[in-house]
Amino acid sequence: MREIFSFEDWEKMPASIDVADLSARMLGRRTVIAAALIAPTLARASTARLVHRDDFRDGLANWVVECERPGRIAAADGRLDIDVPAGVTLWFRHRLHGPLAIDYVVTPVAEGGPNDRVSDVNCFWMAQDPQAPGGNALYKPRTGAFADYDMLRTYYAGIGGNGNSTTRFRRYVGEQGTRPLLPQHDLRAPETLLQANRPLHLRLIANGSHIALLRNGRLCFLLEDQDPYRQGHFGLRTTQSHLRVERLRIWQLGR
Repeated sequence: MREIFSFEDWEKMPASIDVADLSARMLGRRTVIAAALIAPTLARASTARLVHRDDFRDGLANWVVECERPGRIAAADGRLDIDVPAGVTLWFRHRLHGPLAIDYVVTPVAEGGPNDRVSDVNCFWMAQDPQAPGGNALYKPRTGAFADYDMLRTYYAGIGGNGNSTTRFRRYVGEQGTRPLLPQHDLRAPETLLQANRPLHLRLIANGSHIALLRNGRLCFLLEDQDPYRQGHFGLRTTQSHLRVERLRIWQLGR
């Protein structure tokens, strides 16, 4: 199946997309400066091929769960429900190779539950463990505590972190206690934070040196990485929160 994919039409989820057309559609709605920044990230690839998907109807077979304290994590009826009192990372089992884009929808839940605090829509992508054979981030199990992940080399984003007061992007360098943060990747404006029960359409991109996160079709973070992470694992992350995740798609970008 081949049809044009746009950020306004998440229900179709075609098997392949025309990235150049997608770039043109999106850039037409942005300023010239923003377009100059994001164009190489998307338009450098001419096509994208769907390589992985999870519609969350068959349990957690695709995931490795690292949970700091017991919580409720279930995948059924088209949704991955994460309801936890402390830190948790869910690793997608398959190792990924760039250039790629990862799409999914996530909703911070506020329905009166004990963990429904609308916080921490977080993720890792292209995660590698430099101390593990082949850099395999899943080689050594972790406790789910946030500090356990400092030794990874990975891209990390935290939307609505610190009690929904910050939205940040980091490039981890594999050093304990070191989580580099550039000033332009430390956002606090209300529009960058979470709203209760409002879905976010996220797209994570690792396209050579072009690393980006788009939120509801709009550029949120961009990094021109001179030493990019080109392969690794993708992980969903949160702490003391209740999230619902839907419609995971992972695309291999053409060259």
